[in-house]
Amino acid sequence: MGAGRWGNPLLLLAALALVLGRHQQWPGFQDSESPKNVNATLAFLLESYNNNSNDSYLFSVDRLLRSQVQLTTGVEYLITVKLSRTKCKRNSTKKRSCPIQTKKSLKKSFICDFLVYTLPWMNHYQLWNNSCLDV
Repeated sequence: MGAGRWGNPLLLLAALALVLGRHQQWPGFQDSESPKNVNATLAFLLESYNNNSNDSYLFSVDRLLRSQVQLTTGVEYLITVKLSRTKCKRNSTKKRSCPIQTKKSLKKSFICDFLVYTLPWMNHYQLWNNSCLDV
């Protein structure tokens, strides 16, 4: 029994909720305007994602979609990114420059929300929450 032209209705509903939620401002968070701290936070969350992934290839930030910040006892970042599989294998020693995968059978991307707590002056980062959906 097919689900018709719209595919799985639950998947469609989840994707719609994700898209609508992306335009919502979280209470207490403001748009981040410190590229230096955001870049360090992106490097941390990308390393965390790749370390916890079971994929044979590394992933890279394809696009920064949103970056918000909230000052508490430290700095909390709410970051939304598009992560894409690269051409670099996990066990590769050459991790500096990994181009995004172009081979159709190996392409894979996610839209991910990360909540990171950091004390940037102490170079301390904690990943508090993350969620990703296939693109």
